[in-house]
Amino acid sequence: MKTRTWILLLAALLVLCLGLSVFLLRPREADLAEISSQGRVLKTVDLHLDQEFTVTTPEGGSNVITVRDGKIAVTQANCPDHYCMDRGFCGGGTQIVCLPNRLVIRFLNRQSVDAVVG
Repeated sequence: MKTRTWILLLAALLVLCLGLSVFLLRPREADLAEISSQGRVLKTVDLHLDQEFTVTTPEGGSNVITVRDGKIAVTQANCPDHYCMDRGFCGGGTQIVCLPNRLVIRFLNRQSVDAVVG
């Protein structure tokens, strides 16, 4: 084959691989959120059930967490910087962290969880 044909074939293959990687690697919306402090799971919540509750960490930190429309947010916190509140409602992809209160909210999918504790 000619060099030009090989270049076009490789370019088409590259575009196909790029399109598939964007489609397959995009962040998915999570089903569950795991709330933990210092490596201990405090609560696992279903993001499809709208709710609001307060989580108090063993160190005395207090965060009000709101679940709405499949997303979760820290809506009130007694930490000094309130960075956790600035994150707003998140549905997956990254974690929500309140460093002064040592609180971490990470996202899970049902297939990666053995059990849910209410």
